[in-house]
Amino acid sequence: MSDAPWTIGRLLNWTTEFLRERGAESPRLDAEVLLAHARGCERIMLYAAFEEPASEELRTSFRELVKQRAAGKPVAYLVGKREFFSLSFAVTPDVLIPRPETEGLVVRALDLLKARPDGAPQAIDVGTGSGAIAVCLAKHNPKVRLTAVDVSPAALAVARCNAEKHGVAERIEFVESDLFAAVPASGDFELIVSNPPYVTTAELAALADDVRRYEPQLALDGGEHGTTVVERLLAAAPARLAPGGWLLMEISPAIAERVERLIDAAPGLARGDTLDDSNGLARIVQARREP
Repeated sequence: MSDAPWTIGRLLNWTTEFLRERGAESPRLDAEVLLAHARGCERIMLYAAFEEPASEELRTSFRELVKQRAAGKPVAYLVGKREFFSLSFAVTPDVLIPRPETEGLVVRALDLLKARPDGAPQAIDVGTGSGAIAVCLAKHNPKVRLTAVDVSPAALAVARCNAEKHGVAERIEFVESDLFAAVPASGDFELIVSNPPYVTTAELAALADDVRRYEPQLALDGGEHGTTVVERLLAAAPARLAPGGWLLMEISPAIAERVERLIDAAPGLARGDTLDDSNGLARIVQARREP
C-alpha cells in the first residue's frame, strides 16, 4: 500500500479502478458523481481540487457510498437525484430512474403540443413515476395543463416534489390511478404520453443486477410479451383522447413490431410512424385518435 496522501485525485483514480473491476459500466463517472456528492460540490469542482487532501470524514462517507455502489445499488439512488432533459430530478427506489432514451419522447411531445391550436392544451402522463416527463412538458410549454397518474402513492409523492422544485406544480394534477381507472373517459386530452413497463418477464430475469434488484419491478415488467400494459393503454386511450389527439409510448425495440400490430388492430386509433432513438433503434410508437 502506497504511503502517498489521499488526495481528491487519488481517491478518484483508485475508486475508478475498484468499480471497473467489479463490472461497473461507467466507473469513472460513478466515482466522480459519488465523490462530488460526498464532498457537497459539483462534479466539475473535483478537478480544481485534484491535489487537495481528502479528510478522514470525507473518505469515510465516500467509502460507504462506494461500498454500496460496488454491491450494485444505482448511483442515482445513492445520491438521490438524476439529470434528465437538463433538469435535476429527485429519485428514490419507489421510481424508475429516468433514462436518456426517454428524452426523445419529451421532444416529440413538445413538438406536438406546439402544433396544437392556441389555448391551454391538456396532456396526461400515464405511469408518471418521478414525474420527469410531465415536469419537462410543463417546464417547456407554459400553456399546457397536465395530469400525472401513477398507481403508486410513493411515486406520486416523488413526482409532486419534482414539480414543486421546478415551479410547475400548479399546472399538474396528480392522480393515484391504475392507468386510466380514475380518469374519466371525457375525450379531453390532446396528448397522452407514457413510458409503460415493456420488459418481457423472461428478459427481466436477465437484466443487470443494478436494475433488476433495485428498480421497481412494477415499472419494468411488461408481462410475457412485454405488452400487457401497452394493450390496456391502447384499449382505453381513444375514449380519453380528443379527436385528432395523439398517444405516444416509449417501447423496447424488441417489441416494436408487435406493438405496431396492436395499434393497427386497436379500434379508433390510426398508427403513426415509429420513431428511432439516438442509436437508430425503434423507441417511440405513435397513434392518433381518428376524427
